[in-house]
Amino acid sequence: MIGACELRRVALLSALALAGAAVADSTPVPRAVEQAARSNITRAVLEAPIRFLSSDLLEGRGPGTRGDELTRLYLQTRLEGLGLKPAFANGAWQQPFDIVGIKSTFPKSWSFQGKSGRADLSWRDDYIAASGLQSPSVAVPDSELVFVGYGIQAPEFKWDDFKGVNLTGKILVIMNNDPDWDPNLFAGKRRLYYGRWDYKYDSAARQGAVGAIIIHTTPSAGYPWQVVQSSWGGEQFELPAGDEKRLRVKAWATEEAVRRLLKTSGFDLDKLVASARSRDFRPVPLAIRTSISFSNGLSKLQTANVGGVLAGSDPKLAAELVVLSAHHDHFGIGEPDASGDRIYHGADDNASGCAMVLAVARALAALPHAPRRTVLALFVAGEERGMLGSKYYAEHPNVPAGRIAADLNIDEGNIFGRTHDANLISLGKSSLDQLAEQVVRSQGRVLTGDQFPDRGEFYRSDQFSFAKVGVPGLYFKDGVDFLGRPAGWGRQQIEQWELKKYHQPSDKLDDSWNFDGMIEDAQRDMLLAWLIAQAQAMPSWKPGDEFEAARTRALAALGTQ
Repeated sequence: MIGACELRRVALLSALALAGAAVADSTPVPRAVEQAARSNITRAVLEAPIRFLSSDLLEGRGPGTRGDELTRLYLQTRLEGLGLKPAFANGAWQQPFDIVGIKSTFPKSWSFQGKSGRADLSWRDDYIAASGLQSPSVAVPDSELVFVGYGIQAPEFKWDDFKGVNLTGKILVIMNNDPDWDPNLFAGKRRLYYGRWDYKYDSAARQGAVGAIIIHTTPSAGYPWQVVQSSWGGEQFELPAGDEKRLRVKAWATEEAVRRLLKTSGFDLDKLVASARSRDFRPVPLAIRTSISFSNGLSKLQTANVGGVLAGSDPKLAAELVVLSAHHDHFGIGEPDASGDRIYHGADDNASGCAMVLAVARALAALPHAPRRTVLALFVAGEERGMLGSKYYAEHPNVPAGRIAADLNIDEGNIFGRTHDANLISLGKSSLDQLAEQVVRSQGRVLTGDQFPDRGEFYRSDQFSFAKVGVPGLYFKDGVDFLGRPAGWGRQQIEQWELKKYHQPSDKLDDSWNFDGMIEDAQRDMLLAWLIAQAQAMPSWKPGDEFEAARTRALAALGTQ
């Protein structure tokens, strides 16, 4: 039990850390560091790992597969060749952990009976589902559907969509996103974790529901229906279940399918959505009933995180880590696209991120003097399946979370060219903003915030796992203001890529890639990693941030060890 005095001491240390970090932008970057970034981060250094990791030979790098093993061995040997040392206990380069594979067989048609008719939803075209239980067979008995609006309980915003209604045994129909029409409510157009699908399913389980159906729209999800099909339509992977509450079935349905379903009892989706845009909303029983049974093929597998460390040079600060993270997995072999390709290559997502971490580690290892803090190059497994590897690492770190200075996470490199802007998804959350501003300005660029704030990007990659245990993070995405291109071109390229290639077999390395922006971004990340490693004070969350309390707990825990 942490006492009040200890908490006050930690709060004071956090405030001092913030004050120290606020002047970190006056720290110059030595010419040798800048030269190491330029000479070690080149197109060849980035392109070669991407070509190998996205090749057919690795079969999409699905968790627990031969391609996964080859990926991990490749990354391990690359780190070893750079002169890094094993990151994990007993001289291990890899941190293995168990996962459960669940290959579900759902009915081709799912029937719903309303007061005045029946609606049948077709698998893949109308609905996609995954098992909520790790058991060979699952049966959802005859259950009523209840519309619960956003499905959110957020005391800090005085918002509760459930109002104490007993929802045990129900199937909840839930809107995606969170309330976005008022900048003073939640975060306006910027999506919070409350708007993410994983929150929705967990929230439904806490209410005692047996199932949940999330209504998909491209604007509310941030991606088209085909991404739901590719991400959820095949084998799913999870960490072994604990004693947490779980749904029996986790489903998505298209907006059009939900409209048909609601009409069977005389409900209009637009009117229900309008009613949910209020703190006074209460769950709406839909007088629609359904049941569903399905079988699961279960497999117990292992995957692993891969990590190497560059030992810090400062006698005291070397005990603290700066983490460079990128996920090494993708979707393996799945449903074919129009060309018949069944391999989900994951070239940009995230062979490019792995290549960038390798390049940054290469540049740091080439410095004449090692950074003051230790740097961990960490390639995490299972991100595409719910950030499994980063979650496991965050719960089983090689140093206490209170000694991890920051996580610089890389997920998808810029393949379209150089930009005037650097898009920092995490802008406004921590004292790392000052360092980001310094480095981006030194490149002649402008630091901007999330250009697609309605998508909740901060909660969609591995820096989120670190944040949940209190570690501040930097997470960039592509800028949108491309050099030599007309206004709007960058946004159009990004949206077209997401429409045609995101989580599709067509995410391949090809001649259309322009590496200039990826090179500049990786050089930026190297300079940032060095500055974080050199700073006397550790970064801190800004006062009032949603993860500030987790950092306070992590720092307080150091006093008990």
